[in-house]
Amino acid sequence: MSFPARYFRAGVGAVIVNRSGRVLALEREQIPGAWQLPQGGWEADETAEAGAFREVEEETGLLRDQLELVDRYPEPLVYELPAEWQTAKTGLGQVQYWYLLKLRGEESELTLPREGEFRAWRWMPMSRLIAETSPFRRALYRRLQAEFRL
Repeated sequence: MSFPARYFRAGVGAVIVNRSGRVLALEREQIPGAWQLPQGGWEADETAEAGAFREVEEETGLLRDQLELVDRYPEPLVYELPAEWQTAKTGLGQVQYWYLLKLRGEESELTLPREGEFRAWRWMPMSRLIAETSPFRRALYRRLQAEFRL
């Protein structure tokens, strides 16, 4: 697939909350201290919802039946990557559909892939995640926080 010279990649993301109302944050493998929500590319042959559940499974090991779909953000959200992080694959950033999921299973069922994008996970208040995420994600996360009342 060829991409235009300047584009935003189609993506999906998930805010996963536990019984205490804390969100699942993932720490990037290559950038210690950079925490984020599960997210990734949206593939052409799937619905946005299916893509969100696929990304969650790939990044956390959690299966669809271990999660409850609670809500969907009413419109796509966009973030732009800093210029030095933009590549042919990432484009300028992402346009994403976001979902609120509640963990039905046990927290011990989370398993990060050995060769994955993330080195660690933890549950934290959404306000703390916003403070500890990359600056280019903060406005988007604030919108999720307000919409999903986190």
